[in-house]
Amino acid sequence: MKIGIIQQSCTADIEENKQKLARNIAYVAKQGAQLVVLQELHNSLYFCQTENVDNFSLAEPIPGPGTQFYADLARQYGIVLVTSLFERRAAGLYHNTAVVFEKDGTIAGKYRKMHIPDDPAYYEKFYFTPGDLGFHPIPTSLGLLGVQVCWDQWYPEGARLMALQGAELLIYPTAIGYESSDTPEEQERQREAWTTVQRGHAVANGLPVIAVNRVGYEPDPSGQTQGIQFWGSSFVAGPQGEMLYRAPKDQEVNRVIDIDMQRSENVRRWWPFLRDRRIEEFSPLTRRFIDSSELT
Repeated sequence: MKIGIIQQSCTADIEENKQKLARNIAYVAKQGAQLVVLQELHNSLYFCQTENVDNFSLAEPIPGPGTQFYADLARQYGIVLVTSLFERRAAGLYHNTAVVFEKDGTIAGKYRKMHIPDDPAYYEKFYFTPGDLGFHPIPTSLGLLGVQVCWDQWYPEGARLMALQGAELLIYPTAIGYESSDTPEEQERQREAWTTVQRGHAVANGLPVIAVNRVGYEPDPSGQTQGIQFWGSSFVAGPQGEMLYRAPKDQEVNRVIDIDMQRSENVRRWWPFLRDRRIEEFSPLTRRFIDSSELT
């Protein structure tokens, strides 16, 4: 399968961002991409750096006029397209939602971000209600896509649940970067940890992983922090965690990567992790924390 990834910077002009995405989608589609993956909240700047009720005006219904833009692109280029949108479900009820479009422009499915961070410059709990659709792969003409969003990528449970339901790819639209007050050494530790944990999902589940991050500097409108330098580094890893492609951390990238989908079958035969799981012993995983006295 040919995978198109688009790593780009964003501005405050939503229409400009969308037209830039349209050009980049056209480019990778003409290079043979069958599946195209965009970064998290790609229509706008990463507005979660501050808590501002005016930002709820950026949200849109799904389906709606906004989704039609991406539906038309998917249909025009005959691609499966993974997008990341700010969903207005009702007044006062919003989600961070990945929407997958089929080659004919129909909505194949959606996933609402389950894990919502709340950290300096990442005030997502102010904006997003945790997802309520569960961890379920989205059926498409290219196969079952295990789509999650950003902070979800740090949790092995979501990747496993997707794999157990037959997902053939794990996909993570992302918006993550450095806080400039961190030392260069700490910044690199964070970036490498982000890469490593997702490569671990590939290995543990015998599946390719696609992570597409935004890039560039976005200032904090409040001035309370020094803004975020998004670290790019979008990558595609194979089912043994092997790096098939990794983008630069400071450049925009449109790239098409070939994935050998048969390789997952072979890797799972060599490393049958699903066969050897001791599922009868895993029930404590549903607890928030385990006091050793509770298990005696």
